[in-house]
Amino acid sequence: MQGKQNIIDLLNTLLAGELTAVDQYLLHGEMYADMGLHKLAEKALHESAHEREHAQAIIQRILFLEGKPDLSKREALQIGSTVPEMLKSDLAVEYKVTRELKKAIALCEQEADYVSREMLVVQLDDTEMDHAYFLEKQLRLIELTGLANYLQSQMA
Repeated sequence: MQGKQNIIDLLNTLLAGELTAVDQYLLHGEMYADMGLHKLAEKALHESAHEREHAQAIIQRILFLEGKPDLSKREALQIGSTVPEMLKSDLAVEYKVTRELKKAIALCEQEADYVSREMLVVQLDDTEMDHAYFLEKQLRLIELTGLANYLQSQMA
């Protein structure tokens, strides 16, 4: 099915963001594991896999719309050097993805591409309710318990 080029272009933009998130969560997950923070490592590596699923859905949709998925583009990684920095940089990525998804959903509605819209609504829910909410909670826990207590709670 021939899709509209503006939708395909926007999906490719979203794809770059998802692929960036895959890489960033993967690296942060391995950094957490190296620090002995196994609970955070497990969550970050899970999020990397989840972002990969988002990317896969976007790739499949672009192909269905007879577009060409562009896997060569990434956004700049925001790699933290401390746990709070890593959490904050991952949260910044999630906030950016949220903004981009909302724009894409609006365009899909405007162009009457309701199947793409539905796929993006599911991803928006994951981004807001799962990914961003978890990161916000971790940053609040650091404020409430102190960094040392928080870090101790993240060890296996």
